[in-house]
Amino acid sequence: MLAGRYRLGETIGVGGMGKVWRAHDEVLHRIVAVKELTAGRYVSEADRAVLHQRTQKEARAAARITHPGVVTVHDVLYHDDRPWIVMQYVDGPSLADTTKESGPVGFREAARIGIEVLGALCAAHAAGVLHRDVKPGNVLLARDGRVLLTDFGIAAIEGDSTITRTGEIVGSIDYLAPERVRGGDPGPASDLWSLGATLYTAIEGTSPFRRSSPLSTMQAVVTDEPDLPGRAGPLAPVIAALLCKDPAGRPAAAETERMLRAVLEGRASDTAQAYAPTQVVPSGEPWSATAPAPSLAPGPALAPAAGPPATIPAGLPASAGPG
Repeated sequence: MLAGRYRLGETIGVGGMGKVWRAHDEVLHRIVAVKELTAGRYVSEADRAVLHQRTQKEARAAARITHPGVVTVHDVLYHDDRPWIVMQYVDGPSLADTTKESGPVGFREAARIGIEVLGALCAAHAAGVLHRDVKPGNVLLARDGRVLLTDFGIAAIEGDSTITRTGEIVGSIDYLAPERVRGGDPGPASDLWSLGATLYTAIEGTSPFRRSSPLSTMQAVVTDEPDLPGRAGPLAPVIAALLCKDPAGRPAAAETERMLRAVLEGRASDTAQAYAPTQVVPSGEPWSATAPAPSLAPGPALAPAAGPPATIPAGLPASAGPG
C-alpha cells in the first residue's frame, strides 16, 4: 500500500528505468497505473538524485498537457525514499507488444495510430513540451480503440533547465532523430522523425535503423536510408518524408496529418510525393517511395539485430520508462 491509498497488484511493464504496476486507488475506487523508479537502487547518490529529478520532470511534463491522447498523471508520491508516479490506467498493450505478439499492422491502421499520436504530440508541443522518446513501446493501444502516448520521462520542457549531462544520450537510439545523435538541439521535427520510425516499425515489424551495436545504430540513423518498406503501400512516402535527415525538410505537423488522413481514407497523398526521396535499389533502377516497393532481402550488414532496443549507457540507463 502506497501513501495509504494505492494498493499494488501485478506488474504490467518493466524497462530500464523501472516498472509499472496495476494498482487500486482505495480512496476513489478506480484502477490506476503506478510507475516505480527502480534504477536508482543501482547507481551512485549523485546519479540517484538526477533520476529522481527526471521522474518529477516527467510528471510535470505530462501534467502540462491536456489531451485525450496523453496518459494523465494523477499524483506523485514518495515511498522508500524515491518518487512514484500514479497515472491513468490504459487497458491494452503497447504498439511494441502488439507487433511482437500479433505481427505488423496494416497501413491504414498505422495511419490511424499515427494521426492519434500526432495529435498528442501537437498538444505537447503547444504546451512547450518535447517528448523526445516516441517509440512503439510508448504508444498504448487501448482495447476500446483509443491510442495514447505515455512516458515523458526524458521530455524537454520549455523554460526548465536541462538535467541531461554533457555527452549523455538518453532515449532509444534507433528512434532518435539524426540531429539529436549529432548533438544538436531537438525541436518538434525531432518528435516527428521518431513518429516516422515508429510507423515504419508498426508496418514492417522491425526498427528501420537498428543494427548490431549502439555505435552502428547511431551511424545508420545519421547516414543510412532505411530498407525499402514492402508493406507500407501509400504510407511509404509519408514515412519517407518524416525520416528526412534534414529537420527542415520534414513536413510540419499539419501537413503530416493531411498525408496520414489521405492514407486512412485509402488515397495516395499527392503532397507526400514532393517529400519522398528517390532511392536506388541494388539492380540500379531508381525506386520512388510512391511506387510499389520491390521485394528486397537485406544483407547481413543491414539486418536488424534481434532483442530489445539498443541503448547507450552513460552513467545512467538510456531508456526512460517501461517501454
